[in-house]
Amino acid sequence: QEAASPQASNLAADGSMRRPCTLPALTMLGALSICSPAAAARGGLSSLSPSRLAAFAPSMSLPAARRGITAQGRAAAPLHAASPVLAASSPLPSLLARRCLASDPQAGLRSPSLVACRAATADAKEAKAEKKEDGKPEVKKRVISGVQPTGNLHLGNYLGAIRQWAQNQDEYENYFFVVDLHAITMPHSPAELTQASYDIVALYLACGIDPEKSRIFIQSHVPQHAELCWLLNCVTPMGWMEKMIQYKEKAKKQGESVSVGLFDYPILMAADILIYQAQLVPVGEDQRQHLELARDIARRFNDLYCKKKSMPAKGRRVFRDPEALIVKEGARIMSLEDGRSKMSKSDPAEGSRINLSDSEDVIRKKIKKCKTDNFPGIEWDNPERPECTNLLNIFQACSGRTREDILEEVKDMNWGQFKPLLADVVVDHLAPIQARYKELVDDKTYLHKVLREGAEGAEEVASQTLTWTKNAMGFTSRSDLV
Repeated sequence: QEAASPQASNLAADGSMRRPCTLPALTMLGALSICSPAAAARGGLSSLSPSRLAAFAPSMSLPAARRGITAQGRAAAPLHAASPVLAASSPLPSLLARRCLASDPQAGLRSPSLVACRAATADAKEAKAEKKEDGKPEVKKRVISGVQPTGNLHLGNYLGAIRQWAQNQDEYENYFFVVDLHAITMPHSPAELTQASYDIVALYLACGIDPEKSRIFIQSHVPQHAELCWLLNCVTPMGWMEKMIQYKEKAKKQGESVSVGLFDYPILMAADILIYQAQLVPVGEDQRQHLELARDIARRFNDLYCKKKSMPAKGRRVFRDPEALIVKEGARIMSLEDGRSKMSKSDPAEGSRINLSDSEDVIRKKIKKCKTDNFPGIEWDNPERPECTNLLNIFQACSGRTREDILEEVKDMNWGQFKPLLADVVVDHLAPIQARYKELVDDKTYLHKVLREGAEGAEEVASQTLTWTKNAMGFTSRSDLV
């Protein structure tokens, strides 16, 4: 109505625009939106994608006079300072109108006020699609995980976790560290702690963790872990900690010598996760309760200190809610002496696990002595035969073969025939890892370099999170003392 009214018309007698008004301005804004400098550099409108043309095309079915465009297909007058890109583009109506009317005869009924928004949205979607041409996310999700330097890493650690970490390095932003602060919650030898920390790092590297793609470091080398733990201690209700199952189980073994650190270590684990703003955490069933605690602490902190804009955090949350990263099916490796219990380095029975550092002879002896059953043949997923399923899972994980292929070969075997075959597969699979480990473990110069660079990169993220945390809680800092 405004454009049709003589009083409101913005068109001069010669058809030129006297001033920008709603319809012509929005129409031209739509044109400017799709005629970006990048598009012009590629050849103007002729190079634009169908989605971006379609976004602008509806306004082309409006009368030419209301679009501020002459019969020659050029803008009759510029919108204030006309865009040189628009002026240099191909004739608008001839190209766009054909695309529009051919695909949507009702396009003329649409308001040109939506045109610019549609064009801008199409632009953004196309730009986003261009960034994802390789099929990977724009921003990688951050994954963190740690291993205690107590005992030896075993086949279950490798197949159930570390190998998958190595395979997924290009998919995520990874932080892998040695949790030496957790190791001292139990009685330990100082000398063994030092060597075990280097051993774990060497095994990380031997198993395929690439320091160019993942940050590898020792927990205590980033002091923000311990400081954040204390801050989180002060916002975590005691009742939450008293529900932790693992503390109750381990406290029974230690008796009166149980430490406060053992009681408190789930909060340190929460600090390990939250300080890196981790989105994904690879956890087993026995650690899910600790991940839930970390989520609860993050939410409680954000509610206490970040909810109101009048608070120092100004309404911005400090911690992200981490999620569990589920490992692949079949990667859960059970004890060689009990097919219903997970393979564990804390199990006092040495024969219950295959350590990554075990020699070929030791591996063969452990497999030869492992628990089996008296059922005939070899089969998967029989609930009465957990040891059989476990050994088949190990065979599949180390050989890379399908279940069908494996069963076709072994289904009619007895244990005396299958165990040597399994031992061969395990030995062959671990041989290159063990060879690489022996090279790395004595190369302290290289290990120091990896750990130093990993800690420096990790500390950048950790210090930022700690600063946000302390600011939200009202702490002052030395930078304030000017």
